[in-house]
Amino acid sequence: MSYIKITALFLAIALTGCSEPTTPASSLENSSGVSLNNLKQHIKTLASDDFEGRGPLTLGEVKTVGYLSEQYQAMGLSGAYQGKYLQPVKMAMLTADQKMQLTMGELSFIAGKDFTARTKQLQPIIDVRNSDIVFVGYGINAPEYNWNDYANVDVTDKTVIVLVNDPGFATQDDTLFTGNAMTYYGRWTYKYEEAARQGAKAVFIVHETAPAAYPWGVVESSNTGTKYSLMDNSLNASELPVMGWLTLNATEQVFASANLNYQQLKQHALSKQFQAKELNLKANLAFKNEVSHAKSHNVVAQITGSETPDEYVIISAHWDHFGTKQTDSGPKIYNGAVDNASGTAATLEIARIMSKMHQQKPFKRSILFANFTAEETGLIGSEEFANGNMIATKKMVGLLNIDGMNVLDETDYILQYGNNLSEMESYLASAAKAQGRVVRMDPRPQSGLFFRSDHFSLAKQGVPSLLFMSLGDTDPDYISHKYHKEADDYSDTWSLAGAKQDIELVIDIARQLANNGDWPKWTSESDFKAKRLEDK
Repeated sequence: MSYIKITALFLAIALTGCSEPTTPASSLENSSGVSLNNLKQHIKTLASDDFEGRGPLTLGEVKTVGYLSEQYQAMGLSGAYQGKYLQPVKMAMLTADQKMQLTMGELSFIAGKDFTARTKQLQPIIDVRNSDIVFVGYGINAPEYNWNDYANVDVTDKTVIVLVNDPGFATQDDTLFTGNAMTYYGRWTYKYEEAARQGAKAVFIVHETAPAAYPWGVVESSNTGTKYSLMDNSLNASELPVMGWLTLNATEQVFASANLNYQQLKQHALSKQFQAKELNLKANLAFKNEVSHAKSHNVVAQITGSETPDEYVIISAHWDHFGTKQTDSGPKIYNGAVDNASGTAATLEIARIMSKMHQQKPFKRSILFANFTAEETGLIGSEEFANGNMIATKKMVGLLNIDGMNVLDETDYILQYGNNLSEMESYLASAAKAQGRVVRMDPRPQSGLFFRSDHFSLAKQGVPSLLFMSLGDTDPDYISHKYHKEADDYSDTWSLAGAKQDIELVIDIARQLANNGDWPKWTSESDFKAKRLEDK
C-alpha cells in the first residue's frame, strides 16, 4: 500500500471518528472486574493476520489505531491530544537495501548471515570507503566509573568494532560497573550514541548470545527491513552513517586476518588500562537507502481527574510490532501476540475497569493511557511523547509500562526490573503483598531490560517508572523460538490467569497514585533523578 493511500485512510479516521466498539456492550456496562473474554478478544484481534503485524506506517497501523480509538471512545474516555485519540509522530521510514556487501580487508561478508547494517541518516545512499578499522573494547566513556575506551584514540571517520554489554557482565564483579546487571553503557543504543559523539563513520557491535541476551536471529529480524526514526532539520546528519552488528564468527575472521586474537583482546578490554587497537584494515560498505517521510500515531486517551486534572498517572504499552516481511518463501507476518498485543490489550481492559471506578468515585488526578508507536525500532513513539509537547513531564506523577503479559497461569511473585531506582518500587512491593505475592528481582539483569522499553524514554526525562514484562519468564520456549519471530502468535490454550493477576496489580498502584497526592522520587543518584529535581 502506498504512503498516499495510508495517509488518506488516517485522514478518514480523523474525519469520521470511531465506529461501533468491538467489545460487547454488555461486558463494558456490567463488569467491574477483569474480563478474560475481553482480554482474549483484544489480543486475538490485534495479533490476527488481518492486522498484518501492526507495522507503523502500514495498513496494519491504520487498523490498530482505529481499533484502539474505538475501544477508548466506547468506554467514555476522552482523547488526550487536543481532544483527539491520535497524537501525530513525525517519522522517517528507512529501508536499507539488503543486497549490500561489507568488506573488511580482503574478507567479504553477507548481509543478514554475517552482519547487519542500517542508518538513521535520511540519505538515499550510504557510502563508507577505505575506512580504518579500530577495536575500542566496550566503546564506553563513563567518567563516574573512571572508564574511557576512547582515550588516546581518534576515531573520526573510522569504523569501530565494539563489544556488547559492559565489563561487569563479563567479570561478574560487583565492583566493576554493576556486575552482572547491565548498565545503560552496555546497551547497543549507547554504543551508537557514544561512537557518533566520537565522530565514527560506522560501528559494528560484536554479537555474542550470552552478553547480548538474545540470539543472532533477533538481531537480524530487528535490524533489517523497514526501520523508523524521528527527524530533525538536518536530516539526522548527526546520526551515525552506519549502525551495524557482526556475528562472532565474522569478527574472529576479521581479527585473524589482522594477525590479532579476538579472544585475547576481549580480555584486555576488561581493564581500565585498555588501549584501542588499530587493525590496519579498511572497511568498505555502500547501500541504497529508501527514505520517505510520514506520520505515525500514538493512541492517547484519558480519565480526567476531579481535583488536580493537570497531574497525570500514565499507563502505557506499545501497539507496534514488525509488520510483514517479504521473503523468498513469501510474506511472513510478525503478529507479536505476547509482544505486545497482550500489553496493549491490558491497557484497554485497565481503562475499562478504571473508567467504571471513576464513575463510582472520581479519581483526583487524571489517568492517561498511552499506546506508543515504533517501540520496536527505537522507542520512537514514547520519545515523542516524552518531549513534553503534549504534557510536560513534570506533570507526570509516574509511569506504569506494560511490555508483554504473562498469558499463562498465575504466579506467586511479580518481577521487578532495576533495583533501588525509585519509590515506585515500594508501590510494587505493597501491591504484590496485597495479592499474597512477593517481588522477585529481574532474573536476567544482564539483559538490561530496564533500558529497553518505552518507560525508559520517560525515565530519561525524570518520570519514575515501573516496567511490567513477562517475556519468557513463565514460558521457557518463548525467547528462543518466539521472541521477535513469526511464531509469536495468539493461542487459545492460554489461560490468561497471570495477565488478570498483573492487571489487578497495575490497577491497585494506579488507583493509589491517582488519589494520594504522592510524587514518587528517584532513590539513587542518576541522570533521571537530576532531571526530576531540575523540573521541580
